[in-house]
Amino acid sequence: MSVALQARGLGWCAPRGDWLLQGVDVQAVRGECVALVGPNGAGKSTLMKLLAGRIAPTAGTVCWLGQDVARWPAAERARCVAVLGQDDAAQGGLRAWDYVALGRLPHEGRMAAAEHARAVADALRTCGVEALADRALASLSGGERQRMHLARALAQAPELLLLDEPTNHLDLAARADVLALVRGLGITVVAVLHELALVPAFADRVWVLQSGGLVAEGAPAEALRGECVSQVFGMELVHTRHPRHGGLLWSFEREAA
Repeated sequence: MSVALQARGLGWCAPRGDWLLQGVDVQAVRGECVALVGPNGAGKSTLMKLLAGRIAPTAGTVCWLGQDVARWPAAERARCVAVLGQDDAAQGGLRAWDYVALGRLPHEGRMAAAEHARAVADALRTCGVEALADRALASLSGGERQRMHLARALAQAPELLLLDEPTNHLDLAARADVLALVRGLGITVVAVLHELALVPAFADRVWVLQSGGLVAEGAPAEALRGECVSQVFGMELVHTRHPRHGGLLWSFEREAA
């Protein structure tokens, strides 16, 4: 399969002179789900902003289907790349339908109103929140609002979906449901995840960051080896077998002092 998303020699230096990311080489093929993991301060959010084209790299490049993301016209980029940030917010009095419809702005003037409405309805249905479409955002629970944020991103009809902590405000079952939903979209996804136990079922590929550099990349079993988990997270990786179907279960425990 051909590489769709590729970063080479990627680095970003903050205005105060600190390199928050340096020498990062990563890639993903089309339709692949990538989990981006690492401790706080590892550079995950900075990498996501670079992948989205929201900031320009100090060094290196990010390319989507061969196009330099930093040089891509913003309107064209918005028709291909959707972002759900960890601090996404919206005016509480806004009707949920109208909020999700904001995802159609990059396509305004390019198709009929009925097609826009169909895209919004499909996004709401995919995220399981169509029954809440007429509610004000302020009246929704944190988990319902998070699903609306995802619906807005899907209404954008992206080819590349960037999710910074998409399981925020969700209980354990809802986290698994949302990640399964995202995995089933069939598009390229990069998601920042803090719960390592959620990674194996979601990700085809894992990028592990530490102190602004890439320390591991590959399938979950390759990238999240015991020594890597210990070095980066100070956790012990434990594999057990499910008592009913015998599948491999991953758990992560605090290492003994």
